[in-house]
Amino acid sequence: MPLDPKYLEILHKDVFSEEDYAALNTLAQLMRKRILEVVSKNGGHLSSTLGAVELIIAMHCVFDNPNDPFIFDVSHQAYAHKLLTGRWDSFETLRQSDGISGFTKPSESVQDYFIAGHSSTSISLGVGAAKAFNLKGSKQIPVALIGDGAMSAGLAYEALNELGDRKYPMVIILNDNEMSIAEPIGAISKYLSQIIAGKFVQGIKNKIGSAINKMPNATYIAKRFEESLKLITPGILFEELGLEYIGPIDGHNLKEIINTLKLAKNTQKPIVVHAQTLKGKGYTPAEGHLEQWHGVSPFDPVKGEALLKSNSKTPTSVFAESLLEFAKTDSNIVGITAAMPSGTGLDKLIKAYPKRFWDVAIAEQHATTQASSLAKEGLKPFVAIYSTFLQRAFDQLIHDVSIMKMPVKFAIDRAGIVGEDGETHQGAFDISYLNMIPNFTLFAPRDLATLSLAVEFAKDYSSGPCAFRYPRKEFLLQEGIFNKTPFKYGKLEILKECNTEILLLGYGNGVGRAHKCLLELEKQGINASLVDLRFAKPLDKEALNTLAKTHRKWFIFSDSAKIGGIGQILSAFAQENALQIHIISFEFEDAFISHGKIEKIEAKLGLDTQSLIAKITQYI
Repeated sequence: MPLDPKYLEILHKDVFSEEDYAALNTLAQLMRKRILEVVSKNGGHLSSTLGAVELIIAMHCVFDNPNDPFIFDVSHQAYAHKLLTGRWDSFETLRQSDGISGFTKPSESVQDYFIAGHSSTSISLGVGAAKAFNLKGSKQIPVALIGDGAMSAGLAYEALNELGDRKYPMVIILNDNEMSIAEPIGAISKYLSQIIAGKFVQGIKNKIGSAINKMPNATYIAKRFEESLKLITPGILFEELGLEYIGPIDGHNLKEIINTLKLAKNTQKPIVVHAQTLKGKGYTPAEGHLEQWHGVSPFDPVKGEALLKSNSKTPTSVFAESLLEFAKTDSNIVGITAAMPSGTGLDKLIKAYPKRFWDVAIAEQHATTQASSLAKEGLKPFVAIYSTFLQRAFDQLIHDVSIMKMPVKFAIDRAGIVGEDGETHQGAFDISYLNMIPNFTLFAPRDLATLSLAVEFAKDYSSGPCAFRYPRKEFLLQEGIFNKTPFKYGKLEILKECNTEILLLGYGNGVGRAHKCLLELEKQGINASLVDLRFAKPLDKEALNTLAKTHRKWFIFSDSAKIGGIGQILSAFAQENALQIHIISFEFEDAFISHGKIEKIEAKLGLDTQSLIAKITQYI
């Protein structure tokens, strides 16, 4: 059912009546119903976006979007924004192939200012926009909605530091859905902050500022009085950085939010509006600090239970179980994750050994650097992190880990295509950017059995940093098809060898893809050898040279970017050794991979078995 246009008309009013506020509250209920309806069917981010509904309605009431750009951080909070900007009906296609994105996306709507699938970028983007508006002489105001842990990353404070110095007009809405700042004095703080930011007190402050030289004693007294007020507000950090502060306010009270945002807009200064919200607001099972409702698979909204329950083990659970077993007997094993304890499986270890395993919040750089000093002190640090998020610590991988050959172990979850989260989350690049760093060892398991062996190898490897990758949902190769062989440093494994020119060479989950092709080729009477590369760095040079003598056509399977990927690594090796072979890579082309179900994405990329067989037979 489409959204009644009367609600959109109310958003553009200058003055709101009690009837208007009642209608806006009804709109909030309708939006929550629509979000729950679609997310329960498609999956997606739920609790955070339910909690931000009133904030987003108020933003649209007060500011002139897209003239005033809305910058969401992280933009999985922005579902309500999508519903208010012409996507009520198309919201049905959320996160589906060829449907709308689960994040803001400018190519989808002019009212989406920036793509934001990673955390803590909004204030920096807002500062850049504010500088541009200042140079143009424009009165536009950037509005950043930041929350869901995004303020725990250093990038946000780097931006705040400059903004507080340069004083560009900007409104930052801090969506505090963890109730973490000064709850006991919230009412007093809210009252005082509103007064401090109001026209009357602001006018007094400006007048006092102009009288500094004439009345030093009075200025001193006034300054001390204002500072004493700041000391009992939770905004002291922002005030000391040079920003105005209002809050905390009730992030579900539309009248209060709208009035506060109008006040913030009129200050024409950088200002933080601190709003306290409840995650999962409006859907009782998801309300509160329940991590399982942050990102969900399709579920029954009445029962609050997942529709597709699986008892099979995932790569993430096998990694966590293996590491936990080793941690029981090796007290030097420690672990770090960056705001993804359940996503990486480290929550089980944090619960079992809270002094040895830590969630450091959204701070991948900090996680990586501190792991280096842990390693220097003789411990065995595992950094459990998604492929897409490890990118954020690239400098630390080089400067703090690799130069000194610190034996940090990187367990790279969500490697390869992750599906509905789309281009910001696909784990395509870790092989490319890690392979170029000296002293790194790169390896990958092919199934659940060898994943536990990968954890064991990493545990005992002490000659430098190492990284192993594994997929989000499941390996393509079923456990037990091939023998469980321990990893040997820099050694590949021949899974099937025959007298043929054709070599199917897989890395990680690519082994399963190669094996599926092998079975199809055999049905056609075509023989091929199958190899698990196991190590991307260092390569098993001796074995590869031997294989090149009998196998002239190498087909490469790896869930990674083609540029800098396994195919190019092997091509460089072949060139250096003057090998007379033809290498064909079935890795990802030079383009970002959009969102959708993994199977549909693979078919689009030509990585389904039938498409691959058609390509292989063209070369043989």
